[in-house]
Amino acid sequence: MVWIILTGLLPIFLLVLLGGAVRGRLSENAWAGLDRLNFEILFPALIFTAAAARPIDPGNLLIVGPLVWAISAFGLGLGWLARPYGPSRFLDFAGAWQTAWRFNTALGFVLVSALPSADVGLYAIAIGLGIPMVNIFAVTALSRGEGLGLGLALRKVALNPFLLASLAGVAVGLSGLTIPAPVMAPVEMLAQAAIPVALISIGATLRWGALARLDRFSGILVGTKLVALPAVVAGVAVGLGISHPIVPVLVIFAGLPTASAAHVLAAGFGADRALCATLIAQGTLLSAVTLPVWMAVAEGLGGLP
Repeated sequence: MVWIILTGLLPIFLLVLLGGAVRGRLSENAWAGLDRLNFEILFPALIFTAAAARPIDPGNLLIVGPLVWAISAFGLGLGWLARPYGPSRFLDFAGAWQTAWRFNTALGFVLVSALPSADVGLYAIAIGLGIPMVNIFAVTALSRGEGLGLGLALRKVALNPFLLASLAGVAVGLSGLTIPAPVMAPVEMLAQAAIPVALISIGATLRWGALARLDRFSGILVGTKLVALPAVVAGVAVGLGISHPIVPVLVIFAGLPTASAAHVLAAGFGADRALCATLIAQGTLLSAVTLPVWMAVAEGLGGLP
């Protein structure tokens, strides 16, 4: 399990290091433009393909949907506890706050596929239903941070490219339709560029000195995502004696480090990019320690009679 996790995390760290190495080769305006490209085009393509890649069984919506949404909402609530220790400007806090409930979709596929008791199909449904909800939470918080009125905030939430892409992907998954390959090919090409570009940009904006130093603010946010959420899921499953195949999937889903999309969204709204990048890097680094534990717990719960 440790080797699987390290193999999944190593490319992430190498691209972040590359971003740090080439930071000075591009101007601030160029990095900001790269983040904007990712926000408007590349990441929406990735979100759409992740949600639409596999058919979503409507019968599983009543099981998976509420559970995934509850986990995300719990992360939002626990993450709020960091508010007194974070930046005074709410927009900067909102950019960091979202790291408490977002999840690394690609790494989740690697880990779930490695667990004999976990169902990759159920994980695909979990992310298909989870992506719209985490984006609603994040975009709403960031819109509030911009000081927009209710009407403008609702409009910005409704037209956000992350949300539109996730809802469109879920709609395709529920319909069971297969988009013709010539149409999907350019979308998939854009999607493949999203994560590498985001990770390089994270490396370029990362506060390297703070990477190995957790304060109370970052400790609450990172601890919520890597420890509290999976612990609650596992505890509820044990307490209620639940042995449904969704349990190991939800444990992994809850314990995933936050997504690089958080940095892209924070940059798109003008929040503190460096703070968000540091939190993403800290969570990803520490997940190398926490994920083997949660994989073992997930497999144990998946094997319950």
